[in-house]
Amino acid sequence: MARLAGVSQATVSLVFSGPEGGHRVSEATRERVRAAADRLGYRPQAAGRQLRLGRSGMVMLAVPNLLGPFFGRVLSGAHEEAHRRGLAVVVSSGWDGATLAEAATAGRFDGLLVCSPDDSQLGGLPAAMPTVFLDADPALDPARPTVELDVAAGMRAAVDHLAALGHRRIGHLRSTLSAHTFRVRQAAFEAATADLEVIEAGVSLNEGAAAARVVARELLGRADRPAAIICDDDVVASGLYQAAAELGLAIPADVSVVGIDNVPVADLLVPPLTTVDLPGEELGRWGVTALAALLDGDPVAPTAPLPTTLVVRDSTRRAD
Repeated sequence: MARLAGVSQATVSLVFSGPEGGHRVSEATRERVRAAADRLGYRPQAAGRQLRLGRSGMVMLAVPNLLGPFFGRVLSGAHEEAHRRGLAVVVSSGWDGATLAEAATAGRFDGLLVCSPDDSQLGGLPAAMPTVFLDADPALDPARPTVELDVAAGMRAAVDHLAALGHRRIGHLRSTLSAHTFRVRQAAFEAATADLEVIEAGVSLNEGAAAARVVARELLGRADRPAAIICDDDVVASGLYQAAAELGLAIPADVSVVGIDNVPVADLLVPPLTTVDLPGEELGRWGVTALAALLDGDPVAPTAPLPTTLVVRDSTRRAD
């Protein structure tokens, strides 16, 4: 900031030290420093408060896979709310309990946001570290706040949409990950399809669309292939689109497809993908709000699961 304003660090300190220090600097210089602060997004009150409290002003957002586009939505919302509160968000991927414990005890971060965790990853997390779980099992650590998504309602909406179109045999490309969010999706799928015929295949989400394409090709190549398929996320759905094209199948003429997440790729596929919108930005914002309350020593009231919405596009049609 000092370099941008063309002044010394001491002058910057004087400008933001209050009226007494500011009066020792000319009005023109004060204006240059304030303009530089605005350009850089510097918030002196928040920064000073962090120093007084002995904080770094940084929080970590831990996600399972940095390449997962849904987590980009979560980061966007978290970053927006953190900036408003004078905090900075650092994202981490591929972590385990030991990594989080090290980050928590090294003093670099004031708190943690842990998104869509595999339950087995969280051993050893220090109890004193302010932590908020996102898209996780509330029973995982009842002493810590959890912000949930209503993924069960989203899955029910997906199944109901296909059933309303007359589909009685529904395929499911389900995640093989053990995270709470996928267990909830699976339970909701099984309940919603109790009166329907189901064909399922497991997919490793961490391996991306290429792995999904292989599994989808096997499912679509079956003699009894379903004419409608629900995918546990939109990246898997994109792999299914590739497999259908390779087999000469048209979407939705030969197979209706529904995804989950509503990441940008959903609207770029041809035809655009019908999918369940999971409000990742809201998840990130609510997570930072809850974490900020913890950092200030305020109580965090439980919140209802964030609602999900089925976005109907052109990848589904009525059954023949």
